[in-house]
Amino acid sequence: MGLALFDLDHTLLDVNSGALWVRYEWRMGRIGLRDVAWAGWWLSRYSLGLGAGLEAVFEAAVRGLAGSSEAELERRVRQWFEAEIQGRLRPGGAAALSSHRDAGDRLVLATSSTQFAARAAADAFGLEPGVCTDLEVLDGALSGRIATLAIGSAKARAAEAWAEAHDQDLGEATFYSDSMTDLALLERVGTPVVVNPDRRLRREAARRGWPVQDWGVATPP
Repeated sequence: MGLALFDLDHTLLDVNSGALWVRYEWRMGRIGLRDVAWAGWWLSRYSLGLGAGLEAVFEAAVRGLAGSSEAELERRVRQWFEAEIQGRLRPGGAAALSSHRDAGDRLVLATSSTQFAARAAADAFGLEPGVCTDLEVLDGALSGRIATLAIGSAKARAAEAWAEAHDQDLGEATFYSDSMTDLALLERVGTPVVVNPDRRLRREAARRGWPVQDWGVATPP
């Protein structure tokens, strides 16, 4: 049985779910326009493969969730994911999932998103939640701290920890990603595959001879 790791935003999905979550929270009246603009600036940098400083931003945003109910956030994220995100699976992403599933491979999500979005995506698309940014929960409420970060090189370390815990060899794994911020994990796996990449990763893939695939965009319902 092989191992296939999939990034979520702009890889399996044709959107950045984090940006859509921020807009959703604004529409629901839970955050202000200043928060939307602040998040939009950093997410736009991330979409260009510029991850520097994002860890501190993520940590600051998570501090604002301290005291939030885990169950309530789980409910809200799943409601939003089913309504706005589930239909944004790229056609090529669906085909890749099906191909690896037919081959008997283990399908695992490797995303910088939180465990809430990761679980929703895993259930929707038939993967294991696997690697994600895990927000600390104490007595049913978010503490405002990050237990496991999965951004940039920290994502590669989180994937290595997951692989060790599940007796898997990343050297024999395939990893699909669109972002230069995932370079460390792409370097770590046996078969890196670049999907609809940002400019920096496209150049890096060409330099290294990595395959580049276009998985298309989702058809609006």
